[in-house]
Amino acid sequence: MNRQGWLILVTGGSRSGKSRFAVELAKGCGPRIVYLATCQAADQEMRQRIARHRRQRPARWRTIEHPADPAQVVARLNGTSDGLILDCLTMYVAQLVVAGASDAAIERQVRRLCAAIRRAPYPVILVTNEVGSGVVPEFPMGRRFRDLAGLANQTAAALADEVYLLVAGIPTRLKERSPG
Repeated sequence: MNRQGWLILVTGGSRSGKSRFAVELAKGCGPRIVYLATCQAADQEMRQRIARHRRQRPARWRTIEHPADPAQVVARLNGTSDGLILDCLTMYVAQLVVAGASDAAIERQVRRLCAAIRRAPYPVILVTNEVGSGVVPEFPMGRRFRDLAGLANQTAAALADEVYLLVAGIPTRLKERSPG
């Protein structure tokens, strides 16, 4: 897959197989893959999740962990990568919420990230969680996060060339734009 500025959005619930599917897609991009991880290991359980994700991808891939500005990283990799996995948009939105960013600022950051992806000279696989299908969060911050994550997913999906939904490890293609 050698598609400049090609955006593939991979979404689904927790433990649906999103990251594993993204890794398989990226293997078709070429040998120089960058894995851009937005998650920070705040506790032992999260460290174990991160370790499991590392084992799922080839060791030769370059990993960049928890960047403050993923859009800047996407732009900086110009010519040094055959493809990129950004895992995940939801954690990026969560970090912005926790940092106290306004809704408008978060929406701007998501649009900025998607614009950087569309300008990238390599394909980008953007992983995100589908958080709107579950229980309504009890607290206002949880509802705000859910709503912002949903809006971020809509923004990314509107710009994406391909969108996949994973359920029980099975990918279903929701959108496909022909290259050209």
